[in-house]
Amino acid sequence: MSNPSVFQASTTETGSYQLTFTVPSLSLVRSIIKEWFESTSKTLGAFSTVLPLLLVISTLLAAVLLRPLRGGGVGGEEAAAAAADSFNKKKAAGTGAGSYPEKEVKSFKSHKPRPSSPFENVDLPSPKWWIVSLLNVVLTGLFLMSIFLFFSDSIYSHYAPLIWSGCIAYFLGFFGISFVDTKELKHSPSTYGLSDLVGGGVGVGGGSGKKISGSQKINEVDQVDHSIHPVCPKPSMSSSPSTPNLINPNPQSNQSNLIRSMSNPEVAGMVLGGEIKDHMLEKTLGDYERAVNVRRMVFSSKLPPSSLSDLPSGPSLDYSKVFGANCEIVVGYVPIPVGMCGPLTLNNEKVFIPMATTEGCLVASTNRGCKAITVSGGCKSYLLKDGITRAPCLECEGVGEAASLAAYVESASGFKELKTAFESTTSFGKLVSAVPTVAGKNVYLRLKCFAGDAMGMNMVSKGTLAAVKVITEKYEGVKLVALSGNMCTDKKASAVNWIEGRGKSVVTECVVKKDVVEKVLKTTVDAIVHVNVQKNLIGSAMSCAVGGFNAHAANNVTAVFLATGQDPAQNVESSNCITLLEKTAKGDLWMSCTMPSIEVGTVGGGTSLPAQAACLKAIGVKGGGVVAGANAQKLAHVVAGAVMAGELSLLAALAANTLVSAHMTHNRKK
Repeated sequence: MSNPSVFQASTTETGSYQLTFTVPSLSLVRSIIKEWFESTSKTLGAFSTVLPLLLVISTLLAAVLLRPLRGGGVGGEEAAAAAADSFNKKKAAGTGAGSYPEKEVKSFKSHKPRPSSPFENVDLPSPKWWIVSLLNVVLTGLFLMSIFLFFSDSIYSHYAPLIWSGCIAYFLGFFGISFVDTKELKHSPSTYGLSDLVGGGVGVGGGSGKKISGSQKINEVDQVDHSIHPVCPKPSMSSSPSTPNLINPNPQSNQSNLIRSMSNPEVAGMVLGGEIKDHMLEKTLGDYERAVNVRRMVFSSKLPPSSLSDLPSGPSLDYSKVFGANCEIVVGYVPIPVGMCGPLTLNNEKVFIPMATTEGCLVASTNRGCKAITVSGGCKSYLLKDGITRAPCLECEGVGEAASLAAYVESASGFKELKTAFESTTSFGKLVSAVPTVAGKNVYLRLKCFAGDAMGMNMVSKGTLAAVKVITEKYEGVKLVALSGNMCTDKKASAVNWIEGRGKSVVTECVVKKDVVEKVLKTTVDAIVHVNVQKNLIGSAMSCAVGGFNAHAANNVTAVFLATGQDPAQNVESSNCITLLEKTAKGDLWMSCTMPSIEVGTVGGGTSLPAQAACLKAIGVKGGGVVAGANAQKLAHVVAGAVMAGELSLLAALAANTLVSAHMTHNRKK
């Protein structure tokens, strides 16, 4: 069949070339399509006999085209050999992967270097993508040319279907490869991959062109104020053996790619220099676990050596599940996430506060409160009382005997006898008071004991048994019903703890500047004072709260308790708190938190576990103090300081009505 030409070429009288296009009729189009199908069928029929051979040839062609050769024609094995040789030379010269400048090693000597690779700092092999792109251009041109020839002259109609079939097969198999973003393939989201390290300096800062030198930033580490008392670690630099904690990298962020190619100590130096926010490490580095390791390096320069050496941060915890949902500023796990907030200037000392929690925004909010308090001059905390209590229930034969027993305990001679018996059971415990409460023929004897740096429950219980023995020997009709008669009161809300206190009774105060309230807390002094009165005072009174005249003291108490190895159940009475706010004559915000029953210790119980002990060490209160009870009392001050920071931030959020939006922003996975 002959096709009438759609394109007709002719020469004019002047010698110029003229191309005429004729719009094809519907019948012509149908005939062309029919002929194409018939010709293609014949061609494919013959083509099927050599199809296996062509498949083999195409497979070999793809292997050759996509083989990861280095520029210059060096093969993969030669590339590996060259990389290894480069690595060995640099290592011998002290500049290879895993080797850092002397000052850098000095600053981060407590850390293990990340695993080195012979492929670091070398031009890594990559596929020859340009060959595929070139073929795309050639085949596209051939395809368009065949269409032109098919319509210009019927002589080419028998060859066109074969050409079209080949081009279509190629387009389906290889055409999309040229659209791969090969630039992004050269960068790994983690320096544990085969990414090139940037030598010398890296430009950062929104295109400012500022160069960051690793050695310069590390020098800043040595200048950090080591009087700051909080978290330092010996990080686990190993990555998870299973799925790495990677964040989807932003392909448009050149700055992030540059930072990701830097070593961990260099990134830590940038954080210390204020060029990267520590809470932005996960997003900046694109690697959750690496962000934790870098953050531990940062804190290690601020804290006593090896403060967090026993606080694990290895791959047992999937940080991708923690970030953005449960905890901020992560440095490890207890085994729940541990965040570090601060510094908080407390009694003229800067402290960082470890908080173990799964409640998103809690650490971030407390951190904001710490900032507001610290930039305003810090806070002061004072100890009012110190004594743990135990109240056995003693049953007498009658009310007369009960009254007689109460009088005996309150007498000087009676108390002396009980004190002698009590203190015979302990080297540190001292009986401070014995207060009887009569109910019918029962006597509830509330004994208060100074327990030094221990929380003291075991100590006071043991001493109480000795004191009860003296009483039962003196009064034959008296029986011990229960060692704990609930007048202690332990792990239950009670008025006696609220009024008389239990453990450490602490009051803390601060003055937050007016401009800090507006700029940091995003509200006004009048608004936050008004919210406190209506919520914490009137609202709590209407609910008949006992010790609950606060916004959320239990949040911070429990978080610090879990991190430092305290008894988490004692957060019930330890969270007793009344928060008071006033506007000063200068227009600033005065604030106080009174907490009569903080029950903490720095020796015994959970404080001996490695991770919890590490958190105590971060605060600077691990073990017994030089003066008996000093460390436990300082821990109580830290708890009160954390509560004050948390109260301040939450009340500000309520006053500004940003509570829900903050949780939606920071406490939800994107």
